Amino acid sequence: MSAPEAPKPSNFLRAIIERDLAAGTYAQRHWAGSPGDAAHQGSGALDPARIRTRFPPEPNGYLHVGHAKSICLNFGLARDYGGVCHMRFDDTNPEKEEQEYVDSILDAVQWLGFGWEANGTSHLYYASNYFDFMYRAAEALIEAGHAYVDEQTPEEMRANRGDFGTPGTDSPYRNRSVEENLRRFREMRDGQHADGAMVLRARIDMASPNINLRDPAIYRIKHATHHNTGDRWCIYPMYTYAHPIEDALENITHSLCTLEFEDQRPFYDWVLERLADLGLLARPLPKQYEFGRLNLTYVITSKRKLKALVDEQVVNGWDDPRMPTIVGLRRRGYTPESLQLFAERIGVAKDYSWIDYATLEQSLRDDLDPKAPRGLAVLDPLKLVLENWDEALGAGHIEPCSAPVHPSQPERGRREFALAREAWIEREDFAIDPPKGYHRLYPPKADAAGGRVRLKYGYVIECTGYEQDAEGRVTQVRARLLPDTKSGTPGADSVKVKGVIGWVGAQPVEQGGGVAAEVRLYDRLFTEAQPDAGGRDFKASLNPDSLRVVQAMVEPSLATAAPDQRFQFERHGYFVTDRVDHAAGRPVFNRITGLKDSRGR
Repeated sequence: MSAPEAPKPSNFLRAIIERDLAAGTYAQRHWAGSPGDAAHQGSGALDPARIRTRFPPEPNGYLHVGHAKSICLNFGLARDYGGVCHMRFDDTNPEKEEQEYVDSILDAVQWLGFGWEANGTSHLYYASNYFDFMYRAAEALIEAGHAYVDEQTPEEMRANRGDFGTPGTDSPYRNRSVEENLRRFREMRDGQHADGAMVLRARIDMASPNINLRDPAIYRIKHATHHNTGDRWCIYPMYTYAHPIEDALENITHSLCTLEFEDQRPFYDWVLERLADLGLLARPLPKQYEFGRLNLTYVITSKRKLKALVDEQVVNGWDDPRMPTIVGLRRRGYTPESLQLFAERIGVAKDYSWIDYATLEQSLRDDLDPKAPRGLAVLDPLKLVLENWDEALGAGHIEPCSAPVHPSQPERGRREFALAREAWIEREDFAIDPPKGYHRLYPPKADAAGGRVRLKYGYVIECTGYEQDAEGRVTQVRARLLPDTKSGTPGADSVKVKGVIGWVGAQPVEQGGGVAAEVRLYDRLFTEAQPDAGGRDFKASLNPDSLRVVQAMVEPSLATAAPDQRFQFERHGYFVTDRVDHAAGRPVFNRITGLKDSRGR
């Protein structure tokens, strides 16, 4: 029997949901099996979902790490409280939306571990499928005196709106007749007017202290082809009008938004209350609740700025592993579980806060440590020659070595590789003039022997010398092995050393030697914690060392890795085979993160 799942950390949204469930706030709702108006929903049985949430992105770009938090929040709350989360595209702006983004968003949500199938029904919806109802609702608002067609120029409307210290001025078109408003609105619908010639506005209060209630626009003319509805419409609803209607048609109970929508909540409620009073929407109505959006250090999440990085080829596409997009994080090697763990750890707050990028990296380490198989890799190879190899072990001898796939999970088996007379070691594991406390390889001096180390899973060796090229660069390290000191044998502890170094055999892979691999060492894209703070140019703090490509040597078990497979390179950190460029015979690895956070230390 598995252990019970630990209780989820409480937050104000969970408290609201638990309060509503205890009070039975939504217990008597009806659901007809699909979105619809009051009459449609009234024909259905009681809603089988205790709550309904939604994840409603606009398909105008690739999702980023902030969206991952929202996905985990909305789908997670629905899962935890016996509800359903709808996957809905807020596709009301035809000029910026593309099918490419729709496809990428669906893929991202599923990769993160969530789906929209529930109770035998797919809950994948498009706001554009509600355009007929939105238009009908707009005419109902006009007929009830709650909306009018305004023919002021955009500049005139802006000037007459007022500001925080000055009330707005009524439009000269505000009090025209219902019949005239309906006629002009239908002309808008029928394509008889140019873009920007007029808008439909809600008729609320031009003196309201909340500027968002000063007769906001709810429909505008836009002669543009829509990715879903084609050229059927040339008028499109404004987001602030469409969003509450979408929620109500879908029986959403808890509409969770980030804090920038807090000022729009009164209009959200105004739209729903008017349409419910007119009999178009069923009560109880959805409620909007706001939480602080994710602000992650060393990251920008503005779609416009991310697009600039792609368009100007600062990065290599939306899935560049330095990007905070979900496709970028995925290619970098982040796991769905690590992003879910990150979302859980940072929690939900009512206010804005900054989260250190190290928190995201630690969530990844905590997820990968018990999962990732281990491997030896040399990222900056330097040739090591064991001069007494033939004498000690026999000419041409190949010494088999092995190591656990995972040090704390023996049931996963062992990796096999081999040591011969020549091997590759890290360049930093040799120093001609070692600093104090250096416990790796260095040449002998007149009064002292060379440095001794253990080749991990192999023998203890002692440095005997080195070779340099004409520029003074070390090209080879010479050493002798100490017989009877191999790891795992009775003599392994006969010689004590303070240093242990990684290595990869230089013999052919068929004899247990290493394989050449391209390794991409990714780092943070920006050097500043808040790259665009205060309106400054975010590109001024781009990290020139955010990508370094090296030709490495890796142990033979890594040569057959599949794309998207993650490993811990012993000593170096966590790496993933690149999901695009990695191929059999041409391994490509991306560094995900180091073994620990060493910044600022």
